[in-house]
Amino acid sequence: LSLSLSLSLSLSLSLHLSLSGSLPSPLTSSEVRKSLFLQVETHFQLEEAEIQGTWSHTQLSGTRTTLVTFTNDAIIMEMTYRNRLLFRKHNLSLLIQKLDQTSEGDYHLKLNIEFHNKTVHYVKEERTVHVTVDVPVSTPVIKKSPLYTVVEDKENVTWTCSAARGTRVGFQWLRNNVSLGPTDRYHFSQDNTTLVISPVRKEDMGEYSCVASNPVSQEQHSTAMELNVYYGPYNLAVNSGQGLRTGEVFTINPGELAFFECQADSNPPNSYVWISKGRNGTQVITKGPRLEVVSYNLAQAEDYLCRAFNNVTQKQDEAQFTLVVASLGTGKEKHTQESSSLSPLATIIVCSVFVIGCMLLVLFRRTCRPKREQKRPHRSGHEDATEDFGIYEFVSIPGKMESAQASCRSLARLESVQDMHTTIYDVIRHVPETPSHSLLK
Repeated sequence: LSLSLSLSLSLSLSLHLSLSGSLPSPLTSSEVRKSLFLQVETHFQLEEAEIQGTWSHTQLSGTRTTLVTFTNDAIIMEMTYRNRLLFRKHNLSLLIQKLDQTSEGDYHLKLNIEFHNKTVHYVKEERTVHVTVDVPVSTPVIKKSPLYTVVEDKENVTWTCSAARGTRVGFQWLRNNVSLGPTDRYHFSQDNTTLVISPVRKEDMGEYSCVASNPVSQEQHSTAMELNVYYGPYNLAVNSGQGLRTGEVFTINPGELAFFECQADSNPPNSYVWISKGRNGTQVITKGPRLEVVSYNLAQAEDYLCRAFNNVTQKQDEAQFTLVVASLGTGKEKHTQESSSLSPLATIIVCSVFVIGCMLLVLFRRTCRPKREQKRPHRSGHEDATEDFGIYEFVSIPGKMESAQASCRSLARLESVQDMHTTIYDVIRHVPETPSHSLLK
C-alpha cells in the first residue's frame, strides 16, 4: 500500500511547534504495506517544560481511538496498535507501520505544556494531519457494447473502463491516442468510467483506449480496441482513362473502346448497377463497378447512370454522365495540347521574325518615299494614278546613294515579263479610273 498526506494547521505557531509527515516517493504495485512518519519539530528544549499529550486517530467512519498518551516520564500505548505504531519520546513524533485502508483518517496531536520559568505558565497546542492510503492502479480493461459492427446514425456504442485494483482512480478516454471530451454525441458518466456515443457515425471509427491513474500511481493505459462502423455510400464518382472529359461529359473517338469506373466510399463495399438512358427509356446494362463501351455501337451521344447501393445501411447514390462520340484527332493528348501555347523558343523566333520584317518595311518605305515624291510634278485628277501602282525593287549599291535611290523606280511598265510578279501587278493596276461617289456622300 502507498499513501498521500495532507496537513492542516488549526492553531497559530505560538510555541514554534510544527507537525509534518514524511511522504515516500510514488510506489509501484509491487511495493505495498509501507510506513508513514509523522514528525514533530519543537523549537524549545523539552527538558525546560513539563509535557502531557496524546496522539489520537479518527477513522473515516467517525470512530476515534487514542493511540498514545505520554508525559515526560511515562508512555501509555493502545494495546491493539502496539505492533503498528512507534512513538519517539525525544521529539514526540509518531511512526505508523504497515499501512492499510484502516489507517486512513485524521491523526490528532494534543499537547499541554507547562514551562518552568514564570514568563509563561501553561500552554495548550493541537495539530491535525489528514492521511489517505491508496492502492496503486492496475492496468485497466475496456469493453464495448454491442460487440458487433454498428450502423451509422442508427445505433449507439457504449464503452466501459475498469481497473481490478486501485483506489480513488481517475479515468481518461482516448481515440487514436487523442484525448476525448464531452460533445453533443459523446456522453461520459460522472466517474468517467463510461463513454456513450449516440448516435455513432463514420468519423467515430478508430482505436479506443482508456487511461487510469491515482495519487500514488503513474498512468496505466488499457489495450486499444477497434470501433468499426457501417456507412455510406459517400463521394460517388465516375472516372475513365480514355477520351476527353469536360464536366460530366466524356468524349471518345469513333471506334474507340472506353472503360468507366464507378467508385464510392462505403463500408461494406457497395453493389453497382449501370443504366443506359435513351429515347426508348432506361435499361440496366451491367452490374459491378466497371463499364465497357464500344463507341461504334453508339449514336452520337448517350446518357449513362451509375447507381451505388449499400446493402447494410440501405442507402444509395447516383452519378450521371453523357458519352459523346466525336473525332479527337490522334488522341486526347494531341487534342488538348494543340490548344496550348507555343513553346518559349518558338515564340521568340516568331516575334523576332515579325520585328525584323517591320524594320525592313519601315526602312523600305523611308528609302523609296523621296523618289516617289520627286518622280512627277503635281497633277490633278486620277488619269495617271495607275502609274503609281506596281512592284518596286530596292537595290543597295555601296557608296552610291544616288544609284540606290534610282533603283526604287516603278516597274509597272514591265508588263511583258510573265512571272509570279505579273499576277500581283495586274491585280494592283486594276483600280477604278474614276472615284466612287457612292462612298463619299
